[in-house]
Amino acid sequence: MLDKSYYQKVDEIINIHGKTKAALIPIMQDIQAEYKYLAPELLTYVAKEIGVTEAKAYSVATFYENFSFEQKGKYVIKVCDGTACHVRKSSTILSKLYEELGLSKDKHTTDDMMFTVETVSCLGACGLAPALTVNDEVHPAMTPEKVSTLVKELRGEANE
Repeated sequence: MLDKSYYQKVDEIINIHGKTKAALIPIMQDIQAEYKYLAPELLTYVAKEIGVTEAKAYSVATFYENFSFEQKGKYVIKVCDGTACHVRKSSTILSKLYEELGLSKDKHTTDDMMFTVETVSCLGACGLAPALTVNDEVHPAMTPEKVSTLVKELRGEANE
């Protein structure tokens, strides 16, 4: 059960875009930008408020890869596995992240909700390969060693 403040924020977002069926995607985008995921309760609420069926809202949300129903950590790390990054060994970057954070291809978010690791097909930073982003900030020319340093910095352990 979500706190009342979530619904108040969603009401603000709906008021910005209007209570129309055409506003469904922009509303979902703004909710995802706010919370880093689409809580199913909020999607149901939005559908009711703008007059679309719950099935329609879910079909749109599941069609677009960008939308997620899984709660994400404070730091969302996206590892590029596009061609340029892949040939420059992005898989070793991903493996090091999994090792450092205790994650796997089946477990994407740490128990403390600090980190979520995802792979993406392209970050549009091919000249900087291998690259990853942390909350949309690009980190170029990554190595396993740089991953360890980055994780320590994000945890606040950089100078220990």
